[in-house]
Amino acid sequence: METIAISKFKATCLAVLEKVRKTGEPILVTRFGHPVAEIGPPGAGLKPVRKFGSMVGTMNIVGDIVGPIGDEVDWDAAGE
Repeated sequence: METIAISKFKATCLAVLEKVRKTGEPILVTRFGHPVAEIGPPGAGLKPVRKFGSMVGTMNIVGDIVGPIGDEVDWDAAGE
């Protein structure tokens, strides 16, 4: 990864951004030798977005998922 001093980045900001866009390689901006920022192409380091419905067809439903689990007479609350 290429590093660049913050003063040089400030002077050549547009050129540095264009270089990152063309090469896709990130550039580390430093101040007094310590990292301040990392300039990278868009989308670098982002998690992929999960879309609604992306798990369709990956599960099997076995049995009745709507009906009661047991008989109603076994419940104490049903006898009242």
